Amino acid sequence: QVQLVESGGGLVQAGGSLRLSCAASGRTFSSYTMGWFRQAPGKEREFVAAISWSGGSTYYADSVKGRFTISRDNAKNTVYLQMNSLKPEDTAVYYCAARLGSLDYGPYKYHFWGQGTQVTVSS
Repeated sequence: QVQLVESGGGLVQAGGSLRLSCAASGRTFSSYTMGWFRQAPGKEREFVAAISWSGGSTYYADSVKGRFTISRDNAKNTVYLQMNSLKPEDTAVYYCAARLGSLDYGPYKYHFWGQGTQVTVSS
């Protein structure tokens, strides 16, 4: 089992940057594929990015490709989401999640979730 805690959210102007972090407990962090998802008010939770257990493979939603970068540091049990060129439509609660298995964009495929961190982008 793994417990996840996100941090780094906040209020930023359009065009700005934020870096989210997700700290994981447990000694098996490096076994998990990690993903970032987001949920805006009144909308379903949507996939943002995922990274393989080794960090060698990544996958992005089209809406963030070229602007967001997912990375991980297995020595620190942490996964990151660097968000650049932020837009008002990026406003949402961002969640990190973990799954045992290959990269996947389906939230129902992830077994463990953090509590979320709010990102608000003003125009």
